[in-house]
Amino acid sequence: MTIIRNIAFWIIFYTGSVVYVLSALALVRISPEGLRRVADGWSGYHRACVRHILRIRVEIEGAPLAQPAFYALKHESFFEAIDLPTLLPRPAPFAKVELFSIPGWGAAAKAYGLIAVDRDQGPKALRRMITEARASAAAGRALAMFPEGTRVPHGDQPPLKSGFVGIYKLLGLQVVPVAVASRDVYHRRWKKPGVIRIRFGAPIPPGLEREDAEARVHAGINALNA
Repeated sequence: MTIIRNIAFWIIFYTGSVVYVLSALALVRISPEGLRRVADGWSGYHRACVRHILRIRVEIEGAPLAQPAFYALKHESFFEAIDLPTLLPRPAPFAKVELFSIPGWGAAAKAYGLIAVDRDQGPKALRRMITEARASAAAGRALAMFPEGTRVPHGDQPPLKSGFVGIYKLLGLQVVPVAVASRDVYHRRWKKPGVIRIRFGAPIPPGLEREDAEARVHAGINALNA
């Protein structure tokens, strides 16, 4: 049954995704707000396919804050990347600048409000990134980042990327660590029935020393690794 569910998921989710992607591309220049609604709908569609086809439940402890904040999420699989608009209120994710050069996708990402992270361009790129992030937060959007930089196996606890705490210091926002345990059921190939667990940690105030902030975030995003 696992293989049958996976095949059904691939057919139904990816066929439906074509419609969402084409709709989003059509709205890039016409209506960025319409594009965001389409992207949010795609995320919700994915969550429904995961629940009803793959038989994977999503259990969430806690909730996002009522005010804009900076969310640091554990990254174990593609699930949490696609699920961001369902999990957080109108998220503005940080993403590698290389993704913005992909034809079509890059323009849609910019229109949606993704924030480009360019580690090689120095202070000018950092100022632009912080300006965009502050504007998104002022508009009521949740800032989101995977501070480990890439997907990691469940149980692995790599150090945070060096730029994360610098961004935290410059933004002056509360940071909320979000622990995610998804890898055991949401594999790259054969996904299996089970539970994806997500836990919102206690907000971490702005202005902490680098070592303290990094230690709290690292502990928070790994809270489900035990």
